[in-house]
Amino acid sequence: VTMERDGRVARVVIGSGVRRNALTSAGWAGIERVMRRLAGVDDLRAVVVEGAAAWFCAGSDMREWAEAGAEEVELSFTRMEAACTAIEELAVPVIAKVRGPAAGAGCQLALACDLCVLSDSASMGMPIAVLGILVSPAFANRLAVHAGMAVARELLYTGRMVGAEEAVQLGLANTSVPGEQLDAHIDRVLEAILHASGASIRAAKAALTRVAAPARSAALAAAGGPSVDRDD
Repeated sequence: VTMERDGRVARVVIGSGVRRNALTSAGWAGIERVMRRLAGVDDLRAVVVEGAAAWFCAGSDMREWAEAGAEEVELSFTRMEAACTAIEELAVPVIAKVRGPAAGAGCQLALACDLCVLSDSASMGMPIAVLGILVSPAFANRLAVHAGMAVARELLYTGRMVGAEEAVQLGLANTSVPGEQLDAHIDRVLEAILHASGASIRAAKAALTRVAAPARSAALAAAGGPSVDRDD
């Protein structure tokens, strides 16, 4: 995970372009550290999160789990959720800039952002059922908040990935643009944010966070967490 400041904007790049930026447990912890560090930057106005090379994030690198015990797998899931939570708790808007797949925990990462802009070749989804992974209430809640219960059920039960246009229609993302226009579109969004009142935008995010708090708190308090069904 790397981070660069560009004036009042921070740009965070996840992964190295290998394995579609599927992240190890250390990679998820790195995202959380970066976001917590940015929380202390007073003049920060916006953050852009994108994947290295032509991918966003294909979730977790499951090679790490091949010989891992149950506790190690659970720690990995805890770090995924901590990374998403750190994004949601950041006081300024975070924009997901998505090329390629945002799958599984990578989809959750995009959903944790305040705005999600897709290249027209991007895709989103939670194909975890086919991998024998048990979804956590927090992950299910994040999907349902964006797309509603009916869509959340379908995507979780079937593991179907959806293309960029459908992702926007379902409420998983804000906008889909041709790949060659993605950079320019993100710049326009940033320009609008930078020309608005920083205090007003921080207040808006704080208000939205409070509105979402009851459902999120209930999900986090629910018993059980995500894990791998090793009998499947």
